[in-house]
Amino acid sequence: MSSGRITPRMRPAKERICDFEEVSLGYTEEEAVAEASRCLLCGACVKGCPVGIDIPGFIKAIQEKDFKRGYQIIKKNNLLPAICGRVCPQETQCEAMCILGKKGDPINIGALERFLADHYADESIPRINENGHKAAVVGSGPGGLTAAFELRRAGFQVTVYEALHELGGVLKYGIPGFRLPDDVVDREIETLKKMGVEFLTSFLIGKTLTIDELLQKNDAVLIATGAGLPGYLGIPGENGIGVLLANELLTRVNLMKAYDFPRYDTPVISGKKIVVIGGGNVAMDTARVSRRMGADVVICYRREEKDMPARLEERHHAKEEGIDFQVLTNPVEILLNDEGRVRGMVVERMKITGVADDGRSRIASTKETFEMETDLVVEAIGQSPNKIIRENVEKLEFDKKGRIVVDENLKTTKDNVWAAGDIVSGAATVILAMGEAKEAARAIVEKFGG
Repeated sequence: MSSGRITPRMRPAKERICDFEEVSLGYTEEEAVAEASRCLLCGACVKGCPVGIDIPGFIKAIQEKDFKRGYQIIKKNNLLPAICGRVCPQETQCEAMCILGKKGDPINIGALERFLADHYADESIPRINENGHKAAVVGSGPGGLTAAFELRRAGFQVTVYEALHELGGVLKYGIPGFRLPDDVVDREIETLKKMGVEFLTSFLIGKTLTIDELLQKNDAVLIATGAGLPGYLGIPGENGIGVLLANELLTRVNLMKAYDFPRYDTPVISGKKIVVIGGGNVAMDTARVSRRMGADVVICYRREEKDMPARLEERHHAKEEGIDFQVLTNPVEILLNDEGRVRGMVVERMKITGVADDGRSRIASTKETFEMETDLVVEAIGQSPNKIIRENVEKLEFDKKGRIVVDENLKTTKDNVWAAGDIVSGAATVILAMGEAKEAARAIVEKFGG
């Protein structure tokens, strides 16, 4: 049994910054079997999986080279294994519970999941016994797709409503192709279409139809619209030309292929020296996209690097690609020229004063400032739920942060309406949204006797 963790091969940084092709090459069969052979099959990892995958079950199947069975084991609990294997933060979930990780390297669960999904997926569709009920799912991101799968599998006629012109939600507009290729997302969605799930795009619930109108057509409605409303810094110069929000840049590049303008119709403002403000996965994606657009990129973050919410792997890849990390720096003003365009940014240096309640560094200003050279600033400092549904529905309670209030079964204060994912818990992760969506779907099935 090998004691060392096997890391999938990566494309060289100098090569990959020139395109949007996937960075990780994934496991070969030999590598997957070798990594799986390290597993003790103890099952401790399952406690860290929000969707309850039988992880030791599929790893044992890999050990035995029964790859088709391994894939089928995953699909019992997870509709999106090719996606989760790529973007889920396994290091803080299933892998964090791995016994081997206590004194050494945990099993590379995500890479093994991706291996099965990429190479040994089958096209079999679960047998469906129609129950005569209808359900509407609002949003086609990870939560919405998971809910649609669970409800359709239980016999509901399911319609998914997506505001954008393409399906996938944040999986398409928020995550770059070099981390999650579009064809991977499309392949997973195709399974739902074959199961009989109906998808309607360019359909904005709250405007095109209201929640009440959906309830007239369906027995249940599940809201999984995510948290796509970006935050603002609130500093001077923020309204200048050359200040973008991360969501705008990522949507234009990821969904509308702005990196290939004019072959594609959607342009995006570009710069030679770009500063990205923030330390989460959105900030890393924004920085790495900007690097591929030909810019020199700096990430500006007010705490230490160890406090960044972004995955360690993404931070490592960003550094490999030449992105400069400026930590303990906090923007206080964006400088504009006479034409109102960005010409620089004033930043204050921060200092560590202790440890905050969340375990991250407590910081304070040193009162020392300096000017950072830049011609484009991108803000990636957090997201919240969009207000469209909130402003067009009655009897649906929201909290102060604009999130839908739910009970322990993800039931809202409005009859026959459930909610799951970032619209409930705030901007989180793909797998957490999927876990909540499974719980909400289960509650709907229980109520209507699916």
